[in-house]
Amino acid sequence: QVQLVESGGGSVQAGGSLRLSCAASGSISRINHVQWYRQAPGAQRELVAKIFFSTGSADYADSVKGRFTISRDNAKNTVYLEMNSLKPEDTAVYYCNAVVLTYGTDWFSGFWGQGTQVTVSS
Repeated sequence: QVQLVESGGGSVQAGGSLRLSCAASGSISRINHVQWYRQAPGAQRELVAKIFFSTGSADYADSVKGRFTISRDNAKNTVYLEMNSLKPEDTAVYYCNAVVLTYGTDWFSGFWGQGTQVTVSS
């Protein structure tokens, strides 16, 4: 199977920065795309950013455009989320989700990481 390990969360003051990582390992033939989601207490999980592995094409939620940057390292099967100018409303658990073609199959499957907490204080 496929494992996703997130890291880089923590506590920062408003205006600060954090860099999240999502490392994929396991039976990976090809990664199609990776997404970062976040979920604040009492709220629904929302899509923050998305990147396609082959092209590097990325897309962002309006709430983070201009502040967050998603990137990938194809050789390491790792995706990063650089978060700048953080606001208290960015506080949430951040999850990565990878859509992967695994060895021995002809279809893509989605996998989730365990989540990493980001807390931004005012």
